[in-house]
Amino acid sequence: MKYFFLLKKTIPFLFLVFLFSCTSKKDIIYYQDIDTLGAQEKSTSYEIKVQPDDLLMIIVSAEDPEIAIPFNLTTSAIPTADRPDAIGQQSTQLYLVDVNGIIDFPILGKLKISGLTRSEVLKILQDKIAMFIKNPIINLRIMNFKYSVQGEVNAPGTYNVASERITLIEALSKAGDLTIYGKRNSVLIIREIDGVKSYNRVDITKAGFINSPFYYLAQNDVVYVEPNKSRINAAAVGPNTGVIISVSSLLITLITLIITSSK
Repeated sequence: MKYFFLLKKTIPFLFLVFLFSCTSKKDIIYYQDIDTLGAQEKSTSYEIKVQPDDLLMIIVSAEDPEIAIPFNLTTSAIPTADRPDAIGQQSTQLYLVDVNGIIDFPILGKLKISGLTRSEVLKILQDKIAMFIKNPIINLRIMNFKYSVQGEVNAPGTYNVASERITLIEALSKAGDLTIYGKRNSVLIIREIDGVKSYNRVDITKAGFINSPFYYLAQNDVVYVEPNKSRINAAAVGPNTGVIISVSSLLITLITLIITSSK
């Protein structure tokens, strides 16, 4: 009888252990085949493309600062509690790329820049402003570069990027990396370019993804890490754990009684 009693107590526990311990090593480790890639050629320089709703800071400078003033969008700063001396000072405003991909630039008028890289926009501005200013210096920066991470990561959320270049791995690291339940071979990246959304999956267990178009994120990308089978099973079993244990215990008790009564 003592063996049946022990069996009755341990089988439900062993059932749960078996259910949640089915994760394979190949589902967890990153860059598993990196040694097989061999030497790689230097990758080309990556540049994001300007999109509608981007906020651009564009500053034009020249040897004579007075000449550059008409090409800069400025406004008088409003005094605040932190800066009561702000009256009369100038603060640079941002250019919002409209839904048609256009900005309204001083002197030059409306310019369509959506879909162009930062270098291409700078070239256009350089050529047009050079008609008025000798050797103009132009600084352009996207001020609202951000991306979102959802799903099985330790710190999901929306993150702002100070630079204009971030890799998928850096983005996942900022989100606290994947949990043990994250599906590493199918990380979903949702991207919108010129109003068209694309859906792409990246396998970060294979090192080849570092050469894919989705190694670097674009502004407003959404990264979603799906739960693996262990997490899905846990979600399904979790609310019913008590029922499963109770039923298992009842079945074992009935089997024990049947065996005992047959002796």
